Amino acid sequence: MDEPANDETTRERGVDDPARDFEAHRRHLVGLAYRMLGSVAEAEDAVQDAYLRWHRADRAAVGDARAFLSRTVARLCLDRLRAAKARRETYVGPWLPEPLLDAEALAADTASEYASDLSVGLLMALERLSPLERAAFLLHDVFDVGFAEVAALIGRSEAACRQLATRARAHVRAARPRFAVAPEEGSRLVAAFAEAVQRADASGLARLLAADAVLHSDGGGRKTAALNPIVGRDRVARFFAGIAAKFPDVLAASRGASINGLPGLIVTEADGSVQTLAFEIVDGSIAAIYFVRNPDKLAHLAPRLH
Repeated sequence: MDEPANDETTRERGVDDPARDFEAHRRHLVGLAYRMLGSVAEAEDAVQDAYLRWHRADRAAVGDARAFLSRTVARLCLDRLRAAKARRETYVGPWLPEPLLDAEALAADTASEYASDLSVGLLMALERLSPLERAAFLLHDVFDVGFAEVAALIGRSEAACRQLATRARAHVRAARPRFAVAPEEGSRLVAAFAEAVQRADASGLARLLAADAVLHSDGGGRKTAALNPIVGRDRVARFFAGIAAKFPDVLAASRGASINGLPGLIVTEADGSVQTLAFEIVDGSIAAIYFVRNPDKLAHLAPRLH
């Protein structure tokens, strides 16, 4: 009996293998979808939908698989963004993207200054764009798609797409922090923060924070969290000291992690659920803390933590 053909033999014979061809682009597609949606789960769903469409497509007529699949995923994400608009408007408290532990795996393979940036600050800036601005900016500025193709994808003129991308670019540059932090410095500040919280030491926490530090906490109505950002060194310090005074072991079961490329902590609660804190550091101080408590945004982490 003949041996089954392996991938190399299949390619040599020119046999169509949609799964193999799709998998070659999966990382790129998930990276695009996550930037569009700010959700790991929704990004993976959009990519799975694209996979089903790829199976049904006339693949022999597709000249560039990556371009075809990128267009498919972008359209699916635009549909999801439009459908999610009402949900986002009624979201309880600040909205934060789902935390991502392996940001490097979803870096775009382009020369864009944004290629490896999946920081929370960037994703929050993208969230404030319209769906079309977001699509035009990501496709052109991050994934190097020409404006003619962007125009065909989103159903606008090429000139309109240039304007969309220009507006988005200006907003992102104004809102997105650009401060590189050495891993050692990030780890040191996060460890000092965790220690100060454990001691409920408000003054110790204040020394670690920038004067205009801001805390964004996302409970989504599922977990207790501040309904508005908390701004100012002393207010943020008192917030965490107050939590520690009520719950002395609040960070006892925590470990350091890279979250969206930022230094951070993963905290395991008594019931086994998790929460994450990501820290934006500027000039040796903690400038922003992104605290995700909404269990809907953390479920995808469970397989990674066992």
